[in-house]
Amino acid sequence: MQPSTLAKRGYLLLFLATLVFYFYGLGRLPLLGADEPRYAEVAREMLERRDLITPTLAGHPWFEKPVLLYWMMMANFHLFGISEWTARLSSAISGLLTVAAVYWLAKRVEAAAADASLSGFACASALITASSAGILGFSRGTSFDIALTMTITWALAFFLVSELETNDRQRQLLLAGFYFFVGLSLLAKGLVGIVIPFSIIGVYFMVRREFPGTGRFLSLIWGLPLAFGVAAIWYGPVLDRHGWPFIDNFFIQHHFARYVTGKYHHPQRLYFYVLVLIPLTLPWTAFLVDGLIRGRSWLRRSNPVEQKVRVFALVWLIVPIVFFSFSQSKLPGYILPVLPGAALIVGERLIRFASGQEKGTWVIRATGVVLLIFVMYGVIYAKRSGIVSVRCMMAIGAPLLLAGLGSIFWARISKYFLAVMASATLAALLIALNCDLTRISQRESARDLIDLANSRGYASAPLYSLHDIDRTAEFYAAGRLAYGPDGEPLKFEGAAQVLAAARASGGPILVLVPKEAMQQVTDLKNVQTEVIGVNRRSAIIAVRAW
Repeated sequence: MQPSTLAKRGYLLLFLATLVFYFYGLGRLPLLGADEPRYAEVAREMLERRDLITPTLAGHPWFEKPVLLYWMMMANFHLFGISEWTARLSSAISGLLTVAAVYWLAKRVEAAAADASLSGFACASALITASSAGILGFSRGTSFDIALTMTITWALAFFLVSELETNDRQRQLLLAGFYFFVGLSLLAKGLVGIVIPFSIIGVYFMVRREFPGTGRFLSLIWGLPLAFGVAAIWYGPVLDRHGWPFIDNFFIQHHFARYVTGKYHHPQRLYFYVLVLIPLTLPWTAFLVDGLIRGRSWLRRSNPVEQKVRVFALVWLIVPIVFFSFSQSKLPGYILPVLPGAALIVGERLIRFASGQEKGTWVIRATGVVLLIFVMYGVIYAKRSGIVSVRCMMAIGAPLLLAGLGSIFWARISKYFLAVMASATLAALLIALNCDLTRISQRESARDLIDLANSRGYASAPLYSLHDIDRTAEFYAAGRLAYGPDGEPLKFEGAAQVLAAARASGGPILVLVPKEAMQQVTDLKNVQTEVIGVNRRSAIIAVRAW
């Protein structure tokens, strides 16, 4: 068997292993943070009511996000049951569909190239996308950002392929695909689903100093109705059912107010996303920087196909970062849709380097240095935070450390760089999914405490919070968590309110309490208290008034 055949089969096996990993261990951790449990609970409530239109949380309309991810989760819940694994399955599928879109786009670019200079571009770009920290991470949690990334990637892939297509009929079909996925993007995360693709395309033509042809303009006549028709599957019924409250909450508050005001308390510096891009693109960050540095020179030397792809990928990377940098509310996931564009830039640099067309040994060494810094920072963070043990973090960092040292000191690694980096990333994440998860579960989720209380006979007791709201209880104690008239979980500010709630209940109640505030409840007079369980952050206490 020829070495090249062995290499191709090796890359295929690695790629398949990476794809399988997207489904591995999705249920190992409980739903974490504020968003995962809420999104899962909204989908569960919609499924229980058999309602495809109105998202609700504890029975209250909840219009923070559109409906595409909820529909996907509802389908998973219906087919496979309600669990953490099925809640996250939609994001894993979205991540894989993003990888598929990059592969299809890059494969069409290879076919359109005038020579074999881009041979391997599709496999490299897809593997880079699949192994990027941002795509991997967001594909393992219930995330609207990965759903939006998937729809925008397919939309832009259809558009760019239409730019390379010479047959008019095929070009129109490809543009139809673009508009269809813009409609899905509106269902994935609202107006940003149309703002980002059209902004990228507009800047693309500006950078190329090219005026869009008549055919592209005429496509707006039928294309925008197609996109809005797809989106109207949900926006029409929800507007008909809820009218102004939906418009105010969804569009005014969660679109415009979120962008122009600090109402949602996520302020960051203007350069925030430049810094965020570094961890999101690991382990390929150094190659991305190298591609950006070389941008001006390779744009001038490019043949027509390569120039279109390079300009489009560059604009795909930059436009969303600039757009969200001016938002008053900044979260890392907002720029997740730039990663496929980054993968195209890195993919071209890697294949040219591996084939000997260009030199770039310093980039490999720089990648090694970045990995070493990342591992050292991880160990220091583990020691200071206590979220994971130092021993566990060292085990997670070991594959990255070996890959980093190999990149710095072993020049021959250049021939196998793509495989080494993807394998190291995969190995590190596999270790992470099998190391010290109990500590993370106890610190970040109330699931185990609530399950323990249920096993002690408190499965029907109402649940309250003292001082802090644990959002994970919105899923794990659904139907029993007390809510205020504003639709938010009820939070007591003092032990006297716990006593009043216990007296009003006529039976036992459960209270989630920060560990340092336990004594405020256990010292209450005229009540019987039972400390059911304590984790690294909170305690759950049963309270019954005499």
